[in-house]
Amino acid sequence: MTGVLDGRVAVVTGAARGIGQATAVLLAEHGARVVASDLDAGALDQTRDLLDGRGTTVAADLTDADAPPRIVARAVEEYGQLDIVVNNAGYTWDGIFHKMSDEQLTAMLDIHLVAPFRLLRAAAPVLREAAKRDAAEGREVFRKVVNVVSISGTMGNVGQANYSAAKSALVGLTKTLAKEWGPLKINVNAAAFGFVETRLTAETSAAGTLDRGGRKIQLGIPAQVRAQAAARIPLGRAATPAEAAGGIFLLCTPWSNFVHGQVITVAGGQAEGMSC
Repeated sequence: MTGVLDGRVAVVTGAARGIGQATAVLLAEHGARVVASDLDAGALDQTRDLLDGRGTTVAADLTDADAPPRIVARAVEEYGQLDIVVNNAGYTWDGIFHKMSDEQLTAMLDIHLVAPFRLLRAAAPVLREAAKRDAAEGREVFRKVVNVVSISGTMGNVGQANYSAAKSALVGLTKTLAKEWGPLKINVNAAAFGFVETRLTAETSAAGTLDRGGRKIQLGIPAQVRAQAAARIPLGRAATPAEAAGGIFLLCTPWSNFVHGQVITVAGGQAEGMSC
């Protein structure tokens, strides 16, 4: 059976669970070879099993400067090319603004802005040289970059000044890179998610913690906040990771070849904020 992504090679970060895992599996199901990366090597084993021979995994902390080049190198070593980059890795470290520490702000910028910047910079020679070869041979081939952002970054959210600022910055990077890479037929877009059922949005008591530099960061949100969030979604519920992955998948397919420099909101119609 022919897949719409046959012959494509994709890198997906934050792929051990949730949206990232669902995206990696969906891309593979439609023909792509996937390099799935995550900080959690143990959980990443499940993604490798789900890929069922259609990809490989790289355990890496994306906030380490040497991790992005290593991930790109794996794609080239294993499959000889790179066509799709999905910057999905991330987490939240919430707090009310006047009590927020420098460490909280820096952590969000590191994972949601600096890490995607470094991965795309590492991928640039591979993507650009392939595009130039295609152009020289008279072929128009579109490659894809999808940066995962959030409606917190496009509309703001109480308790997430750090996360919102970092995601907003990634929107700026997306739009600038779209202008620079458009002539090379490299589509650069972002998917802005609202409430998706992942461990970041699970009830606090069940979400667990994330270990970052020896510090345990509590994940999840209070039950009352979860209920309020669902009530603000016109479709009446949060998205599943598979539904979120569908938004990313669209931006990786030929049907999005003329969608460029855009932020596609995947939030079930949720549209609250200070401005549109």
